[in-house]
Amino acid sequence: MQRNKASLRNKLILPQEWLYKGVSISAVVVAFGFWEIGSRFQLFNPVFVPSPELVWAAFTDILREGYKGHSLYYHILASMQRLFLALVLALATAIPLGILCGSSRLLMALFDPFIEFYRPLPPLAYYTLLVLWFGITDVSKVALLFLSAFPPLFIAGVYSVQCIPGDRINVAKSLGASNWRLLVYVVFPSCLPDLLTGLRTSVGVAYSTLVAAEMVAAISGVGWMVLDASKFLRNDIIYVGIIIMGVIAILLDSCIRAVLRRTSPWVGKE
Repeated sequence: MQRNKASLRNKLILPQEWLYKGVSISAVVVAFGFWEIGSRFQLFNPVFVPSPELVWAAFTDILREGYKGHSLYYHILASMQRLFLALVLALATAIPLGILCGSSRLLMALFDPFIEFYRPLPPLAYYTLLVLWFGITDVSKVALLFLSAFPPLFIAGVYSVQCIPGDRINVAKSLGASNWRLLVYVVFPSCLPDLLTGLRTSVGVAYSTLVAAEMVAAISGVGWMVLDASKFLRNDIIYVGIIIMGVIAILLDSCIRAVLRRTSPWVGKE
């Protein structure tokens, strides 16, 4: 009986998922259609909104010949390398520190004032300091992305620990679990859904800071490509860079959501 109910529920959910995906795809198609029609009937000023044909021509040109001496793949790889390095550093530091601070009020009182002080600051406000400290190399850019990615992961770690039911911890202790086993088999799996949600936010914040990170003394990266094209009023290249960054962001977020569904399939379901 239970198996039949579960099977019926899966059959009902599947058409709904395809319906929502169809609505999303239709909305994108309508938006591009409106862009094409507006360009053909000159509803948009081409100085500000180039036609899809011009944007596609710029994309194929960059894909074939590159931009300022480097291929498009090189610029994408340069941006992704900076982003992933910063995220790895943030994951390795913010999550353990957040879990520890969520478990200890003393540690929370020690670190929270500093994180809450710089968390609301715009990245450009302290980017100049990072350039003075670390120079104009990629170190300052990675440091900026790291600092922007750190707070969401830290807050997710603190919040996830504080939301663990006390009974779950007490049951594990009563069964003889050591502190290490308690951390590995109880605390971390319980925190994982919130940590992955925090990672989604962290990736978004760091990704939006990528353009700022590539503003100073950069000669590669998608963000730099957009900024450099703006100096020459190449709005077609600007649109190409923005669309590429948006597509990459969607792919990154989709990967994180896939991991979340695989590791925590119960999230968002009754």
